[in-house]
Amino acid sequence: MTNIFNYVDRSSPIHRLTGATKLVCLLLWTFAAMSTYDTRLLVVMAVLSLVLFRVSKIRISDVRFLLILMTTFMVLNNVLIFLFSPQHGVSLYGTCHVLFRITERYTVTAEQLFYHLNLVLKYLATIPAVILFVCTTNPSEFAASLNRIGVKYTIAYSVALALRYIPDIQKEYHEISQAQQARGIEMSRKQNLIRRLKSASAILIPLILSSMDRIDTISNAMELRGFGKNKKRTWYMARPFRKADFAAIILCAVLLAAAIALNVINGSRFWNPFT
Repeated sequence: MTNIFNYVDRSSPIHRLTGATKLVCLLLWTFAAMSTYDTRLLVVMAVLSLVLFRVSKIRISDVRFLLILMTTFMVLNNVLIFLFSPQHGVSLYGTCHVLFRITERYTVTAEQLFYHLNLVLKYLATIPAVILFVCTTNPSEFAASLNRIGVKYTIAYSVALALRYIPDIQKEYHEISQAQQARGIEMSRKQNLIRRLKSASAILIPLILSSMDRIDTISNAMELRGFGKNKKRTWYMARPFRKADFAAIILCAVLLAAAIALNVINGSRFWNPFT
């Protein structure tokens, strides 16, 4: 069964960072990667993200489905950009170096390929960081982190419950699917897409009903325990900051500062090697 957005317990330096640190680092890292198209910085961030992924001891098999999904989106995004705007790189960089022509409209230029390279580097810089945050942060610790940075604890706890419930939904969907197939409902790829979508309704309706029943049970249990009565609460999974936490935040802050500085030096978000 494929797991999505599931915490993977490992013993690694990334896992030992507090949830608040990982949340702040993710925000700083994402802002740095998204705020610039400077290839030099994006290469550094892409390499660092892959190194951190290795350090976290998260295996490819643990996140295979997410990697396939995000890689498919990355490829599709690049293809659609070229189909609808094949000269976008030329308009951005102000020069035109033609490499070869496919048709009169679709002319491949060095500027366009360079723009697509920057897009790929952005994905390589951000996707591993997002996966690391999801797979190395315990949901309860994540809720404590949100509350620590100012989010109301009732909202933070709701987010934690949602993250904890995703693996349960996947497991329940798998169990209902097997039960329905045992009753003769065909869900394999042998059937066409329309029949498979109709068969999926036989799974979704019981899944929705069971989910609503579970939500009602959890909400009643929390209400009976007086959840939300006080303005503050303590967190069992909250941890104090250590030297590694401050070092990680400083590193990500330096990357964001470098992105801003390069934007100022370049005069825009784009580093132009063609001029």
